[in-house]
Amino acid sequence: MQQETLAPALAAPDLTAKFSHLWHLVGNTPMLALHYRYRGQPGRVFVKCEHYNLTGSLKDRMALYILQKAYEQGKIQPGDTIVEATSGNTGIAFAAIGRALGHPVRILMPDWLSRERIDIIRSLGAEVTLVSKAQGGFLGSIRLSEDMAAADGRVFLTQQFENCYNAEAHARTTGPEIAAQLAGIGRTPTAFVAGVGTGGTVMGTGSYLRAQFPGVKIHPLEPAESPTLTTGHKVGSHRIQGISDEFIPAIVQLGELDAVVQASDGDAILVAQKLAQQLGLAVGISSGANVIGAIRLAAELGPAATVVTLLCDSNKKYLSTDLLRDEPVRAGYLAPEVEFLDYQPISRLAAPLLS
Repeated sequence: MQQETLAPALAAPDLTAKFSHLWHLVGNTPMLALHYRYRGQPGRVFVKCEHYNLTGSLKDRMALYILQKAYEQGKIQPGDTIVEATSGNTGIAFAAIGRALGHPVRILMPDWLSRERIDIIRSLGAEVTLVSKAQGGFLGSIRLSEDMAAADGRVFLTQQFENCYNAEAHARTTGPEIAAQLAGIGRTPTAFVAGVGTGGTVMGTGSYLRAQFPGVKIHPLEPAESPTLTTGHKVGSHRIQGISDEFIPAIVQLGELDAVVQASDGDAILVAQKLAQQLGLAVGISSGANVIGAIRLAAELGPAATVVTLLCDSNKKYLSTDLLRDEPVRAGYLAPEVEFLDYQPISRLAAPLLS
């Protein structure tokens, strides 16, 4: 799959080279066969190491793709300000990639997210505006970004929650990478599970995998403490930053997906801690939640199943959160019943899909 030709009217002659260079730093992540013992029985799931991306999260894929498509279609010009409302990883991705392309970047985000997220965005030269719960929280951040775009024609609003290129980024990179890497070891996916923030990952990856493997199951995952997908509206609060914000995004089409999988935030913290302590995989809380979902699906589907999920980001943005504190074990948690044993790396592709 090759990069599409950029619009000829672009003022920056080196833009094609810049995008090509960035695609060598984004996507084409390693996959691991993750081996564990669950309830005394050996098991294995497959995980894509998205913390290997440029800024340490899977959001780099959609940020780079959205900006590339915007340039191709003439919707952004050199010098325009990139504005995004985010819960963290997307803001970091747009800050890094936007600055690499020479753009001013302004990020709007709720003020209760981890300090590391805010500091990383600022360290990349982007401006951060924090929005309190009284000011509307996440939805308030989105409204403020829309007001900024309406008031200034030089603002490019990325609109991650409704931008179709969010999902398309994963349909063109994440999904094909999973299929190719599994094919390299003679396997096809039985199920894919991923936490839902914008929904771009599960919808885009799922659409590609379904087209190639009609029988594959595609499961969205949400926090048990805040089952927005299940109830259809915001319920409760949770500690898995980056998923289940305050609404069901426009990208998410639940009718095209299989059953919603849930993971408790405390259980996700404990599993992420175990991944780091037992295997040296330093990942964030949402990665722990994804692995919980994958292990539960693998137990349901049987030992022959090939269940795939994502390690969404590294633990560096969670050092001030409960990820580094003692977490109590509660009834029904998976963490006490699982021991991670080893992992087997599966090679990356010979070249990035969008280089």
